[in-house]
Amino acid sequence: MPDSLSGSIQAEVGARARKRITRRLMPYLLLLYFIAFIDRTNVSVAALQMKVDLGFSDAIIGAGAGVFFIGYFLLEIPGTLIVENWSARKWIARIMISWGIVASVMGLIGTHWLSFMSEKHQFYSLRFILGLAEAGFFPGIIVYLSHWFRYEDRARAKANFMIGLPIATLVGVPLSQAIMHNIEWLGWPGWRWVFILEGLPSVILGVITLFYLTDWPREAKWLPEDEKNWIIGELEREKQAKAGSAGSFKDQIKSSLLNPKTLQLAIIYLFIVTGYYGLTFFLPSITARMKGTSITTQTIITSLPFAFGFVAMLINGAHSDRTGERRLHTAVPMMLAAAAMVLSILSGDNLALVVSFFCVMGIGLHAYLPVFWMWPTAYFSASSAAAAIGLINSFGNLGGYLGPLVVGQLRTRTGSFTASMWFLAACIMIAGLLSLRLEKTSKQ
Repeated sequence: MPDSLSGSIQAEVGARARKRITRRLMPYLLLLYFIAFIDRTNVSVAALQMKVDLGFSDAIIGAGAGVFFIGYFLLEIPGTLIVENWSARKWIARIMISWGIVASVMGLIGTHWLSFMSEKHQFYSLRFILGLAEAGFFPGIIVYLSHWFRYEDRARAKANFMIGLPIATLVGVPLSQAIMHNIEWLGWPGWRWVFILEGLPSVILGVITLFYLTDWPREAKWLPEDEKNWIIGELEREKQAKAGSAGSFKDQIKSSLLNPKTLQLAIIYLFIVTGYYGLTFFLPSITARMKGTSITTQTIITSLPFAFGFVAMLINGAHSDRTGERRLHTAVPMMLAAAAMVLSILSGDNLALVVSFFCVMGIGLHAYLPVFWMWPTAYFSASSAAAAIGLINSFGNLGGYLGPLVVGQLRTRTGSFTASMWFLAACIMIAGLLSLRLEKTSKQ
């Protein structure tokens, strides 16, 4: 940025650059996450018919839903380092194409195409491979956003990306329900078409990603030169501010992976993810057991928490950026969700109260997300942050295995979701309490 530019002109250029980058990247990244989360969680809807057609118990469904995260765990850290040091565009495209293919093949479970193993093991194997295929997507995007947005703007940018999660469930559940109950092409039941049809968009978007995304601002032909220089300069200043303790590339990786702050964030994420996926994978089954409710009502009840979560995520991320406060914006939503879950258990058969507390749960379980992912990039420099994000996400997402597994087992053994809900509420509250102990950084 030329020194002759006045502060007001720099501010004007910066404002234009931020808007242009946001308009170019955020809608597309939101779409990718929307599709990713539908492919990951549509099993929660398909399970309602799969259990009948294939004779699966809730324990099998829970284990299959969760084993996705074992595969996901294995490739997380390499994936984030590839995004930081090779190409986000190519890696994200590879992820999308491979996961779209595997997601569609899920629709062939129980057919002669996969008859070389039992139906249960077909289900487990494909969910595991789907996790391998998708590994690195979410943390890779978190790292990618740090290539384009300043620290001061990142919580809002991450919120704009992560709203794909509640939107995917808000739209995805009714969409999957509609496919499952209305499409039986080739004489196949609707649950097969849920997987087949919802996997195809990922393949198409993977190809588009190769041409649409740009790895770094310096490569962006769509960014005017003055705006390009501004964002490069801002990010370079941020990088230099952390460079004093950076060390060599290997030292950065080692120090971030062994840092107690990384372990603390990973443990927090493990507990909150256990609670989140334990609830969301079985929410359609929970609402299906509500007395006197139609399928339409159950679909609405399942979707409402995510509608409220969508709004809460945007508000909390924007408010955190505006105030510069991160710790309470992370911890309070978690504790709110845990309290709401306990109150929903105590509400018994009072449908209005249960639904109200479900909505509060949705607020808490989504609002914390964009602020939580500010911590690694605040604590560490580029490669260190990439490695830390990979470790936090991979370790934390083991909760995506643990949550559905425990809920499925408890449901099968007790015939009720009550014990499961107490377990999930405890996990979420522990995450909130641990978040209160996060240390402020110099930027907060």
